Amino acid sequence: MPYRRLPNTDNARHKALLKAYHKGKETPPFKLAFSQSTYHKVGSFLPGFEKKIIHQKSAFIRQIERNKDYHDLQKKAKLYISHFIQVVNMSIQRGEISGTILDYYKLNGYSKKLPPLNTEEEVITWGGKLIDGETQRMRKGMTPITNPTIAVVKVRYEKFLEAYTNQKNLQLVNNRALKELSDLRPTADSIIVYVWNEVEESFKDLPDDLRREKAAEYGLVYFYRKNELNEENLFSSRQMGIS
Repeated sequence: MPYRRLPNTDNARHKALLKAYHKGKETPPFKLAFSQSTYHKVGSFLPGFEKKIIHQKSAFIRQIERNKDYHDLQKKAKLYISHFIQVVNMSIQRGEISGTILDYYKLNGYSKKLPPLNTEEEVITWGGKLIDGETQRMRKGMTPITNPTIAVVKVRYEKFLEAYTNQKNLQLVNNRALKELSDLRPTADSIIVYVWNEVEESFKDLPDDLRREKAAEYGLVYFYRKNELNEENLFSSRQMGIS
């Protein structure tokens, strides 16, 4: 026996509610397979649910659209930070500057290698340390590091930092929209169950195939279990004379 399956995505919930709403709008009350009170529940709930779905999709799209630019800016910032550190380390190895310079950048222990720059937070942390350290050195009249200068590093760093802040804000907006949508799902599911139960009750005296056909017009979805599907296919094949 096929079983009905309730929607398990927001799009499917919306589709089920919309189907019930249009059916209720175009069908006279005395012919409608579910009650007017349930129809009013659908009509009252649907606009707000649609609005939340649209809002969440819009927030997600904005986040995705800016994601590529964001990662490009992160790569650029990481590149300039790593180049600056490499120039410092090579200058130390050539004896052009003292190894004590590493104290300014908090780079002790990284005289022959780069600090970790794999995550957003690591890029932000080390970029900030380089800018602070080089600023202190320049205030003391020390020779600045060049190729790249800290000014160039700072430009790349601040562009990434701005993009990072914007991306986090977009994530917060999307997460908030998801939460608001999630809060509406129990109500959506409850209304759909009301509709589907009443529809099935209205058609309960019809033969199974006709009952499911009529119910499907109201958006009800039925599925065969795997073993039932195989049996149904075998039965159909035999009817058609296929062995």
